[in-house]
Amino acid sequence: MIILVFFFAHWYLSLFCQTFFLHRYSAHKMFTMNPFWEKFFFFLTYATQGSSYLSPRAYAILHRMHHAYSDTDKDPHSPHHTENLFTMMWETKDIYNGFAKGTVDPDPQFDRDYPVWERMEKIGDSYISRIAWGTFYVLVYVLCYLYADMHWAFFFLLPVHFLMGPVHGAIVNWSGHKYGYANFDNHDKSKNSLVFDVLMLGELFQNNHHKLPNRVNFGAKWFEFDPVYPVIKFLHMVRIIKLKPVKVKA
Repeated sequence: MIILVFFFAHWYLSLFCQTFFLHRYSAHKMFTMNPFWEKFFFFLTYATQGSSYLSPRAYAILHRMHHAYSDTDKDPHSPHHTENLFTMMWETKDIYNGFAKGTVDPDPQFDRDYPVWERMEKIGDSYISRIAWGTFYVLVYVLCYLYADMHWAFFFLLPVHFLMGPVHGAIVNWSGHKYGYANFDNHDKSKNSLVFDVLMLGELFQNNHHKLPNRVNFGAKWFEFDPVYPVIKFLHMVRIIKLKPVKVKA
């Protein structure tokens, strides 16, 4: 069905940009890229996240805080210091907005070395852009309903399109710190929720990632598969990006 193709294309393209560009590049600088490719992936992140566009700077600050204060009361999104999934999302939104809109000054140790494209930031964070993307999603569903024999129940998927970026973040930070198994004792509550993480493209290997935060492959054991790692290796091979040597702390 056409609408499912559209939904999963949006889900995985947005998720890829979040894990590849916002997480592994903006927050952790696991690899480098030249200015052309940085702007290419910056724009791709905007285009795939659409109405739920996340600022690379604000995302990087939040994520670095998450690592520094994992599962403590200073963690900006820990499921162990919020009542439920929705209160965690709401509190994260408030902290994110403070950094994105410049109303809160973050600790300088977290506010550094992230991709900057001010014009794209302004466009992505504008109400006009967010409403335009939301309208586009609605039009796709309306057209599929009118001309592609789509069942009306699929309209309930629209809120996921509207909030795609935060939905991905909520799944990772809730499930990845509550459910699953641990390979390492990180002195926090991080977990690996899946063994073959095709649902969240490797992001649910949270226990591995908190132990080895600069390791580009989020899988650590032989049986764990991070689907984005082969893509990153390919991009390195064709010289679109350049992987950095990994420094592992004992």
